[in-house]
Amino acid sequence: MHRFYLPPADCRDTTLLLPERESHHAVDVLRVRRGERVNVLNGAGEEFLAEVLEPAGKQVRLRVLQRNSSPPLPCQLTLAQAITKGKSMDTIVQKAAELGAARLVPIQSERTVAQTEAERASAKVEKWQAIAIDAIKQCGSAWLPRLDQPIKPQGFLAGGEKFDLSLIATLQSDARHPREYIESFLDEKRRLPNSICVWVGPEGDFTPAEINAVRSSGALPISLGQLVLRSETAAIYCLAVLNYELQYPRAKAA
Repeated sequence: MHRFYLPPADCRDTTLLLPERESHHAVDVLRVRRGERVNVLNGAGEEFLAEVLEPAGKQVRLRVLQRNSSPPLPCQLTLAQAITKGKSMDTIVQKAAELGAARLVPIQSERTVAQTEAERASAKVEKWQAIAIDAIKQCGSAWLPRLDQPIKPQGFLAGGEKFDLSLIATLQSDARHPREYIESFLDEKRRLPNSICVWVGPEGDFTPAEINAVRSSGALPISLGQLVLRSETAAIYCLAVLNYELQYPRAKAA
């Protein structure tokens, strides 16, 4: 069944109107027909089974048949990702959405090649948002990740946000497997973490000063194995491993 996206504010009535971008995809690419049933995601935990009423023009009209709610994942994952060059950042955004990240914070590290000027930042975030929307439509997630404006490490740290666990991928010698920190948290708190922030640096890693600042804020160093990974690979690795560890059956017994 085809999936489409509408923001929550546009999903309040029993009749829904797909915006121009979604309507074009529905009519010109997917060739939906009157009477066909489709799913609509609002990115805030709701999914609507709807019937196509008017598959023409710049706004496809739908009739809601059923409304379902999906709870968020038990642990809210935030990826603090150094902005990568070329299309690799697009891949990171796409895979973060598919892997259930709740939030992506684009980090402008000193070693970030693709520095984002303030006037272009909003346009980049808008592009990444569109990529995230396409990703949740593909995987069927009812939750759209929050995408922050690009920010320097010091700026994000200055916000003083608190997470149950804060982790940083690093090649430093004291880095440990993420499982060790999750197990330690579980032993101490008798529950799994509800929120995790994981930092992933650019090619060449964060500068020593940036690593020290992040670690001084409470971030724990994690290892991604013996091989040196590209930044986009490291991001996917981190999210996949954390999802695996957090969804391990022991969570039910804790």
